Amino acid sequence: MPELTSGGVHYSFEAVGLASAAEQSFQMLRPGGTATIIGMIPFGEKISLDGFSFLRERKIQGSSMGSNRFRVDMPRYVDMYLAGKLDLDSMVSGTTTLDDINQAYETLKKGEVARQLITFG
Repeated sequence: MPELTSGGVHYSFEAVGLASAAEQSFQMLRPGGTATIIGMIPFGEKISLDGFSFLRERKIQGSSMGSNRFRVDMPRYVDMYLAGKLDLDSMVSGTTTLDDINQAYETLKKGEVARQLITFG
């Protein structure tokens, strides 16, 4: 990646919840860059980072739900989606029913899908 960006990126974001993506997010930083982990990496899963990389003043940080203000932001997101200003549909990698929720959860844990939508009815 450094060759594509002339030494790495200033900021990177991991948003799918995979340890390998978090590691890659950190590895693609230029000196002084910051990686923000947004995705929910499974509980107990570890990421591995080369200690020398920290000597280049790279930083990694987490974010809980994008540091949003749920009561304020969520109604705005809903309005934006309904107005066609926020494309959420392209972010859904699969659909499932409530009857198949256990299988859907297993495919999510295996990393086979990123986001599944539960359909009712």
